[in-house]
Amino acid sequence: MCGIVGYTGFRDAYDVVINGLRRLEYRGYDSAGVILEKADGEFEIKKTKGKVDNLVAISKELHNTSRLGMGHTRWATHGVPSDNNSHPHVSNNGKIAIVHNGIIENYDTIKTMLINKDYSFKSETDTEVLVNLIQYFMDKEPSLTFADAVRFALNEVYGAYAVSVLHEDFPGQIIVARLGSPLAIGIGDNEYFVASDASPFVEFTKEAVYLEEGHMATISLTDGIDIRTIKENTRIEPVVQELRFNLEQIEKGGFEHFMLKEIFEQPKSILDTMRGRLLVDEGIIKMAGIWDHLERLTNAERIIIIACGTSWHAGLIGEYLIEEFARIPVEVEYASEFRYRNPIVSSKDIVIAISQSGETADTMAAIKLAKEKGAFVYGICNVVDSSIARFTDAGSYTHAGPEIGVASTKAFTAQLTILSLIAIKIGHHNGNLGKAEFMRLITELDAIPKKVEEVLNSVDKTVKEIAAKFVDANNFLYLGRGYNFPAALEGALKLKEISYIHAEGYPAAEMKHGPIALIDENMPIVIIAPKIGHYDKIVSNVQEIKARKGKVIAIVNKGDTQVAAMADYIIEIPETAECFSPILASIPLQLLAYYIAVDRGANVDQPRNLAKSVTVE
Repeated sequence: MCGIVGYTGFRDAYDVVINGLRRLEYRGYDSAGVILEKADGEFEIKKTKGKVDNLVAISKELHNTSRLGMGHTRWATHGVPSDNNSHPHVSNNGKIAIVHNGIIENYDTIKTMLINKDYSFKSETDTEVLVNLIQYFMDKEPSLTFADAVRFALNEVYGAYAVSVLHEDFPGQIIVARLGSPLAIGIGDNEYFVASDASPFVEFTKEAVYLEEGHMATISLTDGIDIRTIKENTRIEPVVQELRFNLEQIEKGGFEHFMLKEIFEQPKSILDTMRGRLLVDEGIIKMAGIWDHLERLTNAERIIIIACGTSWHAGLIGEYLIEEFARIPVEVEYASEFRYRNPIVSSKDIVIAISQSGETADTMAAIKLAKEKGAFVYGICNVVDSSIARFTDAGSYTHAGPEIGVASTKAFTAQLTILSLIAIKIGHHNGNLGKAEFMRLITELDAIPKKVEEVLNSVDKTVKEIAAKFVDANNFLYLGRGYNFPAALEGALKLKEISYIHAEGYPAAEMKHGPIALIDENMPIVIIAPKIGHYDKIVSNVQEIKARKGKVIAIVNKGDTQVAAMADYIIEIPETAECFSPILASIPLQLLAYYIAVDRGANVDQPRNLAKSVTVE
């Protein structure tokens, strides 16, 4: 969840690291720090609580003073956000410095051992324990190389980590390692970059090595990249890959926030997700991950979807889609609960793992458990060459493009697009969807990008005006039925994440079983009410709300008169098949959360306490 940046080469290391940290600030942002290797080999360190701007304010004089350095943005796990707990952390002898993403689960035991050997600690972090453990091995065996000391220390810890380490006595070297947290190495012309993802160095090089699980690398201008396994010290030949995105994709492009940019990118991101897969003119869905394993998917006795947060909401809609069209039983599990409850999983099951980043620690742990039990695991993620993409048996990329805003928007609708394609493809293959219904569905799905664009063009102003009315609300209730119940959950989550207003999503039919007690003239209720499915029941729900003086914000189809006549505010979306209505309904829900948060002065792209890539359990 934290962000790591490192550089060695001919450029100003300070500029490269600071600019890289700005691009990774979405990953962690309660503190930041930078360390530079000076010409005499000694370290210069600046770190502080707060944003990267706070770091720049105390470190400007470091500009153009070094050609090697590394930096860090932190999302607190061990210890509150503070200057002392900020990274980099330095060993007792002042010679070794480390930045770290992840959690060392046995840090307390190691810390006790080190304290008993007269090591002292200035912070509350597990990271400082690790850097002193490296020193311990070097103190114990002075002939040990820097790389071996790092390897020995990493073999003593368990948990998840990505680390970057420097040593004053080994100038010019950066040692990096990963287990459970991503790390990329950019390869330039006589320069190397290190980062949690490739965004900090995409403008400098298109070539990168993605460090594999359980691998470490020693990087220097003189010796290049030496990759080895952490456990056995076996040398690994680097696999150089070409980056598949550009600088423009990770900049705001004239929008005030990344989140707003990403909301407006959804017509393109959905189209890109379908591109080459949905071939309406040929009457086929062509997906390599599905095609190669179609019989196994079709004959599954059960499908288990595992995910967290927004991806879990997508999974709930996936359950509706697969059960309706493929007629295969589906269970949707929180990945964070799945691995701890001794689930019943067998080789006859298909597990679908969904993650925007492809690095979600809870989801990775659940995948490993599923594979241990013999299940076939299919991954859906947005990041090429991510851990989940590499660890699953097969899968599909969403091709939504980089998503920088912490609150997921375009990744969610891209996930729904993939799940729709999977459900319709399997349903058609196993005979549950006839040719006519199959063609109707894929034709309607093909029209979704244009309808999303229509929604964006028609509701933006309306939603902005509605948002201004509820900027001081303390609570929201979101209601939906059928496919739009999970969409209500997602709408509530978006509002909670970025505006800090308490919001709950409910099936509309469940309102009378508890939440109705909350409804009064001060309670805004967002209700998703397209004129499909159980529309008459939604009408009854609106009547119940209005009888208790609740303020209704209704998402309705264009031309709706019944719900529109009762609602206080209406937001119109085009008609579509019921199964695709959550995609269209999610657009105004995202905009509503965004504009309320902006009006409240919240940091929309970097909401408090949250991080984009959750790489700790």
